[in-house]
Amino acid sequence: MNWKYLSVTVALAGLAAAMPAKADQLDNIMSAKTLRCATFADVPPFASPDPKTREMAGFDVDLCGAIAKELGVKAEIKPVSVEARVPEVKLGRVDITVANLAYTLSRAEQIQFSDPYYLAKEMLIVPADDAGKTKADYAGQRIASTKGSTSEMSIKLNKSEPLTFQDTASAYLAVQQGKARGMVANTMTTTKFVNESKSKGKEMRMIEEPMLYQPIGIGMAKDQPALTAKINEILHKLDESGEINKIWDKWLGPSTEYKMTRTDKVVPLAQLKFDPIP
Repeated sequence: MNWKYLSVTVALAGLAAAMPAKADQLDNIMSAKTLRCATFADVPPFASPDPKTREMAGFDVDLCGAIAKELGVKAEIKPVSVEARVPEVKLGRVDITVANLAYTLSRAEQIQFSDPYYLAKEMLIVPADDAGKTKADYAGQRIASTKGSTSEMSIKLNKSEPLTFQDTASAYLAVQQGKARGMVANTMTTTKFVNESKSKGKEMRMIEEPMLYQPIGIGMAKDQPALTAKINEILHKLDESGEINKIWDKWLGPSTEYKMTRTDKVVPLAQLKFDPIP
């Protein structure tokens, strides 16, 4: 018998036995009876402090609550910065990120995405008297956005110069003050700013051509198949029951300042036709 080989085999077996198996996050959520959700800290209408109660409120907050309800646990909202949405999941500080999180190749290398629940657009707004007509007219120009967002990525892909901030309000102010020629954000945010500008500050308009299309999903830790399957199952159930549309209409629908109708359905990422960004 090769005693040296046997000793190495036994040692490796002992090491494997000593190493703890990766914890099942779904089991942990159910045991703790709490779903820890990362949301934006202050990006309405997705998540921001309610002016009266100071409690976090918005589309993403309600969606997190609906998911937690389906799991039979309570939702614990953790407001985070735009750039912290992926790291918070990756480091295990939250269970899921529900924060208008767009699928990108670099993010998909770090975390797991759920089936998307809508297809978003990054839109460029500029002063109403700006001469530009298409996004190509803004190549090489300074454009404002939130730091670490797909808005910033879309600016770079357009060969424009990003000027980044921690929140959309600061990015918008930079355009109002003439520090940037325009600002890029999701359709809801840009629509709100354009509407507000008609009665306050420098009037803005939206460039019709989207800067970018992007599927929006929920972020989770990798190698957690049970949690991924459960979140997808719940999203499909909420979609089929009309609950996602109900939440959408509350925050983004025809009776709100955004006046947007959700026509998307929860579908696997592979069924969508889009060009993933880096």
